[in-house]
Amino acid sequence: MASGERRMVFDTRGRRKHVVRVVYAVLALMMGASLFLVVGPVNVGELIGNQTSSGEAADVFEEQAERIEGELAKNPGDEAKLLALTRARINAANAMIETDPATGVKTVPTEAHNNFQAAARTWQRYLKRADEPSPSAAQLVSVTYFSQAESGGRSFAEVEESIEIATVALQIAAEQLPSLGSIGTLAKYQYFNGEFAAGDKSTKQAAAKANSKPEAESVEKQLGEYRKAAKEFEKRKQQVTKAEREASKESLTNPLSGLGGAGTGVGE
Repeated sequence: MASGERRMVFDTRGRRKHVVRVVYAVLALMMGASLFLVVGPVNVGELIGNQTSSGEAADVFEEQAERIEGELAKNPGDEAKLLALTRARINAANAMIETDPATGVKTVPTEAHNNFQAAARTWQRYLKRADEPSPSAAQLVSVTYFSQAESGGRSFAEVEESIEIATVALQIAAEQLPSLGSIGTLAKYQYFNGEFAAGDKSTKQAAAKANSKPEAESVEKQLGEYRKAAKEFEKRKQQVTKAEREASKESLTNPLSGLGGAGTGVGE
């Protein structure tokens, strides 16, 4: 793929269209902001000044990331630098995402995708080093990667990986800063990560932190709806996986695949 190429989320062109439509239906279950989100999305304008364009912001964060990587080359185990690099890569990726104002459809450039992947790798390196990971950074990672899952990713496997990253990160944050919000969001993430027993436990813990019985009942009801959606997600996941596997198999076995109907020149 050329570096300048951009891929539309939920692209419905070609053989993948049926697979992607199913992915869209599955991920639609996850759309909409939760009442429990512990942090909001990164506002790049607020971070470096509202007069700076998102393109300029991306350049600033990429330069920052490259500088930190140079410093890490001298000291690969520096926890503070690993954490700073994770944040810089996430911020750079977020600054690169484009949204069509008319349709709301997001376009994720290859560079943004690469930055998200690099941030995930750096975050894993940081977790191996840190005895007590930063809860604020864990919250940022959890929201970032669950949002990536909601956006559809580039494959269903990538969606699942993003949900897992988000769930593990939020568990870190919730353990250090337990609240109705953090534990309630963790329950939601656990359900979509296929951890139903853990999600049920977190739901009870979240409800126990409610200020009143009606509030506790409301918490349990909302998380119960997420549980139902996650069960449907598990069922549809099998359909998506099968469809992707069949599409991949067809691409590998069809001798005319990729020829685009071009003539052979024989008899022309």
